[in-house]
Parts: sequence; C-alpha cells; structure tokens
Amino acid sequence: MKHPRITLNGLLVEAAGERPRRAAMVYADTPLSYATFLEHVERVAAGFQALGLKRGDRVAILMQNCPQFPIAFFGILRAGGIVTSTSPIYTPREASHQWQDSGIRWLVADRALQPLAEASRSQCPSLKGIIWTDPADYSKPGAARLKKTLAQSRPLRPDSSGCLDWRDFLRARRRPGKDVSRPSDVACLQYTGGTTGVSKGAMLTHHNLALNAVQTCTWLLGEKPRRETFVAALPFFHIYATTCVMISSIHCRGTTVIVPRFELEAVLAAVEKHRPTIYHGVPTMYVAFNHVPNIGSRGFSSVRICMSGGAPLPVSVQQRFESLTGTKLVEGYGLTECSPVTHVNPAGATQAGSIGQLIPGTSARIMDLKTGTHEVPLGEPGELLIKGPQVMKGYWKKPDETARVLEKGWLSTGDIATRDAEGFFRIVDRKKDLILVGGFNVYPREVEEVLFEHPGILEAGVVGVMDDYRGESVKAFVVCKPGITLTEDQVVHHCRQNLAAYKVPRQVEFRDSLPKSGVGKYLRRELRKPGT
Repeated sequence: MKHPRITLNGLLVEAAGERPRRAAMVYADTPLSYATFLEHVERVAAGFQALGLKRGDRVAILMQNCPQFPIAFFGILRAGGIVTSTSPIYTPREASHQWQDSGIRWLVADRALQPLAEASRSQCPSLKGIIWTDPADYSKPGAARLKKTLAQSRPLRPDSSGCLDWRDFLRARRRPGKDVSRPSDVACLQYTGGTTGVSKGAMLTHHNLALNAVQTCTWLLGEKPRRETFVAALPFFHIYATTCVMISSIHCRGTTVIVPRFELEAVLAAVEKHRPTIYHGVPTMYVAFNHVPNIGSRGFSSVRICMSGGAPLPVSVQQRFESLTGTKLVEGYGLTECSPVTHVNPAGATQAGSIGQLIPGTSARIMDLKTGTHEVPLGEPGELLIKGPQVMKGYWKKPDETARVLEKGWLSTGDIATRDAEGFFRIVDRKKDLILVGGFNVYPREVEEVLFEHPGILEAGVVGVMDDYRGESVKAFVVCKPGITLTEDQVVHHCRQNLAAYKVPRQVEFRDSLPKSGVGKYLRRELRKPGT
C-alpha cells in the first residue's frame, strides 16, 4: 500500500473540506459537524499559542470520552504541541509521574476530575495552567449556549493559578499561526510500561498515527470505505481508541458516536439509535454483550464488522457473539509502540485463536529464543519482531530503553509467537510479565512497588491469573513482617489508595516466603504454578 505523508492536522483539514456539514461526532444525541469541529480546533490552537505554547511543548488531556477530547487533541497538534493522554482512573501518584516525566506545560481537564488534577499538579512544577472543561457544553442546550458565547470575543485572562474555563479559552477569536507540523514530528507521548514496568512515553509521530489508521481501515473496510459510523465506547485516552476510532473515523470521513464510558445499556442504546457500521471493543465488552437477553435484536444488524483487541479473545466468546448477533467479530493485535495495530484477522477468513495476518505495509520476524539472531521455521515459537511505518520513534528521554527494543527499525515486542504457511500468527506466551486486565496493561513491578510501601509487608510478588470476565486479573503474594498480621482487605485497601482500580489485586495470598533465584530475584514463573 502507499504510505501517505500527512500530518494529523492535514487529515482533519481534508475531511472538513470534503464533508463540512457531515456530523464528525455525536454526543448526547447532539451532532457536531466537521466544519464546527475544525473551527473549535483552530480556536484551541489559537488559545494555546496566545498562552505562549512553543513547538514541541507537551500538553496533557485528562477526561472521559466527550467532544472536548478530540477537539483538544487536534487543537494541541495544530498549535505545534505534543499530546499526552492521561487516564481519568489514575491515582495522583500515577498521573503526576506521567506529567513529571513528559514535562507538561498545560493540562486540559474535565472539571469533574478536579481533585485528581489538583493533587497531581502539586507534584508537577512544569505545569503552568489548566483549561477546565464541562462535557455538558456539547449537549443540546449546552451547545446552543456555547455558540452564543463564542460569538463574543474576549481576551485570554487566566486566573491567579493559571486556570481558564473552556468557553473563555475558545473566545480568543484569533487565527492560529501557520501550521508548521511535519509528518515526522512527535504528535503523542503514549505511556506504556514496556518490558521493565517503568512507565515510558512512546514517541508516536503524526505519520505513525495517521498511517496506522489508514492501514487498519484499509484492511477492515477496503480502499474506499463507505460512510462509516463508529461508536466510541473505548476510552479515547487508550491508544486503541485514539487510532482505531478517533483518527480512523476522520480518515473515513465518518461519524463517531461518543459514549462517556462503557456502560452496557448506554452503549446498546447508542448502537440501536445510531446504527453504527463498525465497532471496536475489548473482549470484556463482548462477554457483556453475550449475556444480554435478545442481543440479536439490539441493533448489531447494521454493524458490518466488530474488532476485538487489547487482550486475547476467547474463542468461545467470539463464536457465541457471532451466533447471537450475526455480526462478524475479528481479533487483532498491536502494542502502544506500534500506534498500535500490526495484525488483524481478515473478515472473510478468520482463524479462531489467531491474532490474524499482518496489515498492509507491515513486516514481521520470529526470532529464536536462545540467541535472537536467526528466524525460526514456520510453526516454531520465537520472539515476534515488527517493522513498519507505524513503529514509534523511540521512548521519550530513554535512549537506553529505546536501544533495547529498536534495532534498524525492528521492534522487539517481547511476545512469543508462531506463524503458519498462510501467514496467520498466534501469540503463545509472553517474555515480559505483562498482565492484560480487560484490555489494560498492568505491570507487576508497579503493583509490587506499591505493596512494598505498606509498613507491614516484607516481600511481595504479583502475577496474572485467568479471569473469565477480564481475561486476566492481578494476584498478589505477600509475606508479612515478623510480628505483623494483615488481612486481604487491608492489603487491597492500601493498593486502592495508590493504583487505578484495574491494577488492584483481586486475590491476595499470604506466604511465609517467596521463591527466588540465586541472586534474590522473585521467580514469578514459580508463583504461577498451582500449589507452589
């Protein structure tokens, strides 16, 4: 396939030029046209430039799904900045680490998340100010008020703490300067734990993200997609939704129906009312759909294809969903460092249990596990390496970590895979200790560090265990200090104070000691064995 050299800003400008009146998104049953979307993006860009944003400055976004997310995302890029998306379910500890590491200058945040934002801000000296948003501004009554407000210009006047209201921020009525973005510029710092558990910002360029959207849409929908309608039930802050929903919809000149978060009935209502043509989800969503009475009559007849990613899709879940809805469900694979998609099953020839075939423009090698120097024969397991236009530029400010995983354009995924003669790949194991909880990455080291901070814990080890709903969940093994007795509830409570909910152990097992190697390293593989 051709690799279009385009910036994300250029992608939006092209879409708005071709389909200015088409709804770019629908929120609370209120449409927002491509023309208005682009106008608000330009206002955001002008606002940031008026505040002094310089090319390459980092700006964080902290909110659940709402129109302000894509508007802020593209506005920051149009101003010359770099976006770092932050999970709204992070604790202050997690958010402040990300903001400190990236050195953010501004934050765009939902006012409902003010406690998290303020607590994290206190640990982030580089943060100059916050633009507070309210999703209600893009509901039907809110949109009417916002339109009236924006008709009157007003100089930007942050308060004494550097804060501004979104409505005032959009009222600068200035044109942003010339767009100087290049396809090779970093657009996004997407944080991932990588192989060591230390949070790292993957530097994803405009070209990485725009091209990966083109690759994925071409594979799923063909060279010339129809008028597509997406449902944004995945969180925009997750790279899966960023590329496969938000950016892909713009590439298709489509409409994104925005749901604040995955709430089963709200998502089903959106599907029934807006008749989407493509749905991106994680396995837990399809598990939930499979338990809905009469799910076959709840609107999925309009959906040509559903895609599952973020975690392994159980074959039984896939087969049951397809039989109940009549809709094709295909599994894909990717990772943050690849923007994220590298493999997807073809809709007409899906292999259950497989991550599919390489999407256009992507290459792969499967290297021997002992030396990593030669490719293994078909059918034999080895480490999966990826090369393609979607592979990241590297890790932010971490050249050594970058060098460990990137060599001559080849990315070491840390996953062990096989490939058959038809080009289908299967993930058979993971070199890294990553735990996939409902599509979210959990790194044992991060959870272990929190456990070690408890004054009554001497040793701690964390592994993933099978979970019928989430795919995997976190299990902690704990050794208490002499003379100390803890309960499972006490350990879980401590974790909840310092970790996002999906990272909190759902099981705690107390031990007298933990298995270790000769150099004292905890042996997680031993902890995974039953009865050890």
